[in-house]
Amino acid sequence: MTTSNLIKFDDVPLNKFHLKMTGITFAAHFTDGFSLGVIGIALTVITPQMGLSPFWQGLIGSSALIGLFLGSLVLGWVSDYVGRQRIFMLNFVLIATATFFQFFVQTPEQLFLLRILIGIGLGGDYSVGHTMLAEFLPRKHRGAILGSFSVIWTFGYVAASFLGVYLQSTLADSWRWLLVSAFPLAMFVIFYRIGSPESPRWLLRQGRTEEAHAIVKKYLGPTVVLDDETVAQGTGKFIDLFSRKLIKRTLFNCIFFMCLVIPYFAIYTFLPDILKTMGLSENFSTNMLLNALLVVGAFCGIWWTIKFSRRGFLINSFIFLGISLLALGLLPPSAKTLMIITFAAFTLVMSAVSNLVGVFPAESFPTDVRSSGVGLATAASRLGAAVGTFLLPMSIANLGMSYTLLWLTGTLVVGTIVSIAWAPETKTLTLSEASTPDKPIHSA
Repeated sequence: MTTSNLIKFDDVPLNKFHLKMTGITFAAHFTDGFSLGVIGIALTVITPQMGLSPFWQGLIGSSALIGLFLGSLVLGWVSDYVGRQRIFMLNFVLIATATFFQFFVQTPEQLFLLRILIGIGLGGDYSVGHTMLAEFLPRKHRGAILGSFSVIWTFGYVAASFLGVYLQSTLADSWRWLLVSAFPLAMFVIFYRIGSPESPRWLLRQGRTEEAHAIVKKYLGPTVVLDDETVAQGTGKFIDLFSRKLIKRTLFNCIFFMCLVIPYFAIYTFLPDILKTMGLSENFSTNMLLNALLVVGAFCGIWWTIKFSRRGFLINSFIFLGISLLALGLLPPSAKTLMIITFAAFTLVMSAVSNLVGVFPAESFPTDVRSSGVGLATAASRLGAAVGTFLLPMSIANLGMSYTLLWLTGTLVVGTIVSIAWAPETKTLTLSEASTPDKPIHSA
């Protein structure tokens, strides 16, 4: 076999194996979105039944996000040491078990603890799922496919809202059936993940060269070679994320991710209550419009990820979102039509730019610490989202809607500044090149 016949790992055409790995990772992300989406609609029923205070509403609403913080941080780090595939399976065993037992809860404390366990599993899946797929995908399709995580996640999130509305009108104890409805989805993911291979990039960095080549040959073909196989065996440690080489990448991914998801989760977890407070809930179609725009925006995000630079898409979206949310906080209650239009535009762009949270972290870190880096960025984002979601009901009750929207706008301003300063351009680079911190920020 001549050198001219060899194909680099990052340039291999998409095949059935890529599509299978994409499919089982997408199915997991649909379940992730669904599991997080059910709690908002379920709380509208749980609150009067259990007599929940704003404190407990916020705590239960943010419980899975607290778990996500823990799972992303710990399981992402663990997978850099024990491998991607083991955590890839373990995540959903935990999710399925905790989801099933939600049906039997009797107290807010029990539900809170189970939701934390679900979040731990989801956090591990965010870290390892993104990493696993990124380490298999060719660069030509990596951005579009990783960005599509947001579409699938949004479908799951919105599907939970629609199912919740249906179950509310047809079943007693509808919230129990709604919360446990994610169980079959989790079992489906477990079944199809059985037998999935380890990441050859990770194996290579552990010095397990023969195993890495065997996986590449089996799933991608005998003419495919790992493009980073000359790199020495990895010695990456979690602390390396804060080294001089990686600190800017680490801070950028943690902060931009956090600044996007704080308003996302805070607003859309309590969307029915927010629309009611803003006087926009008289017509049920407003809620459905915004949920539909989350889906439309996610599709737009795929196209914009392909068409525009990563850096430009992120910065311009932050600016637009900040202006839109500021306008929502300042508009008078009488300007309902303008408020709906502004809220709709905000929702569309927020959903679209959320595609980048599946792209930037996976492309920003070297193989040795990629899962740790993705995990840390996800953990930071979910910690921020948990705090924002916990505080939102109390903020609305004590400060009012306008001031609540204004402090949420502040997070978008911070995201804008950090992105202008540190966002890299990774669109046309191989995974090895993209995760090299000394590449110029503006390189295309």
